[in-house]
Amino acid sequence: MRNYFQDVWLRLRRDKLALLGLVIIAIVIFMAVFAPYLSSYEYDAQDFLESNEPPSMNHFFGTDIFGRDIFVRVLYGARISLAVGFVASLINLFIGVIYGGISGFAGGKVDNLMMRIVDVIYSVPVMIYVILIMVVVGSGLKSIFITLGISYWASMARIVRAEIMRLKNEEFVLAARVIGASSSRILFRHLLPNAMGAILVSLTFSIPSAIFTEAFLSFVGLGVSAPMASWGVLSSDAIGTLAIYPWQLFFPAAAISITILAFNFLGDGLRDALDPRLRK
Repeated sequence: MRNYFQDVWLRLRRDKLALLGLVIIAIVIFMAVFAPYLSSYEYDAQDFLESNEPPSMNHFFGTDIFGRDIFVRVLYGARISLAVGFVASLINLFIGVIYGGISGFAGGKVDNLMMRIVDVIYSVPVMIYVILIMVVVGSGLKSIFITLGISYWASMARIVRAEIMRLKNEEFVLAARVIGASSSRILFRHLLPNAMGAILVSLTFSIPSAIFTEAFLSFVGLGVSAPMASWGVLSSDAIGTLAIYPWQLFFPAAAISITILAFNFLGDGLRDALDPRLRK
């Protein structure tokens, strides 16, 4: 007799697109971690004698206007883009889940007040947060992390609140109250674990969303600055030479697209695999 998690893994393995997404994510993470060992070039080393070289055996993705190897810069860019995605997921996990859980479990005036705060945060565009933070701390990766910390947990809080409000009237919660379990124990030991399916799916989808946000902000000049190179920075730098050297934009843009698709494939697979109604 298989348990719930064995059923989840079995259903996930049957989803070819989800497995493909998982493999792609593993490859991207591996290449980002071991970037220094995958090429002999430095990501910021300039060689004007080899500027704007097309893809070749020496430079797999070609070189940019300064003669820097694009393959290495894409690998190092993966570190920044993935770091932003995983930081967003951690923020969702620790702030959004706890905040939404408390709001949904408390209910009444407490819930109403907490959700109005979420509404205010959610209504302000991310670009406004970035501009305001840049005035205080300047542009760069720190600004992006602070922006994510301020705004990115609001969606997760809403999702968790809805799940907790649905679950808190179930019989297992009543049984826990009868045996004298405290409110914090009921929330963290009973309700949140039972909402973990929706939480994991939301976390999976939040990572590509954060990666795209960072890429967009870096593309318009509000993200990381030189010599750091995220995928958005690489795409922005290549816009001016698109008509002459299209490979300079193709590879970082392809890295963004493939990674976002991989996380979306995995998220779709997890959503189906974690649905208890599909268990046989």
